[in-house]
Amino acid sequence: MDKTAIIIPARYNSKRLQGKPLIKVLNKPIIQWVWERAIQVKSADRVIIATDNQEIYDCAVSFGADVEMTSENHKCGSDRIVEVAEKYPELSYIINLQGDEPMIDINCVEEVIKLIKNDNSADISTLLAEIKPEDDLDDPNMVKCVKDVNGYALYFSRSKIPYERNKGIAKFYKHIGIYGYKRDSLFKMTKLTQPEIEMAESLEQLRALYYGMKIKTAVVNYNAVGIDTIEDLNAFKRLVEVK
Repeated sequence: MDKTAIIIPARYNSKRLQGKPLIKVLNKPIIQWVWERAIQVKSADRVIIATDNQEIYDCAVSFGADVEMTSENHKCGSDRIVEVAEKYPELSYIINLQGDEPMIDINCVEEVIKLIKNDNSADISTLLAEIKPEDDLDDPNMVKCVKDVNGYALYFSRSKIPYERNKGIAKFYKHIGIYGYKRDSLFKMTKLTQPEIEMAESLEQLRALYYGMKIKTAVVNYNAVGIDTIEDLNAFKRLVEVK
């Protein structure tokens, strides 16, 4: 029987916010916030935290999570996920849920799972949200995407795409960094050589597109609350403390 797992990569060494998964908000570490959301996803058969850090591992065990220790040598979260997926051949669908989105909408995770399961042509699934007027289109931390008429991604960029030679026509979409993979597609992608476009933009999904893999997208009404900086952390604290 095909099984689906959400795997949450969590590493200690973050360039902009050291020890991010262990930072406590309302006396609960960020990684626990994410995990508690993930275990509510009904379409997932299991949720696994993947880490290379003993402190994160012990923390996850303390709040009852299923956790795997992985190599310290992985360059990206997908490689860490592959190491875990190799141990579980029954996993046909693997969802990469970032460990720094403590407010992830479980309906978004369900949508990613539905997309990858229901589209025979898709190798990967992911989500987009329409960029609002108040968003900074030129912010390189906001990854943009252009999709085709069938919802397959054409390109992702940190630059503003499409370029507006003619103003007021195009809609702009930002990428929400959650991925659904078919098992074979995940293993294939992580074994491919990094192309120049991936290295230039530092966007792993461009490797899949470069080699002809298909990424199915869906547009959702969700504003990601990712924590990359101290400013993001403070914004999250203000949000949950108000509640």
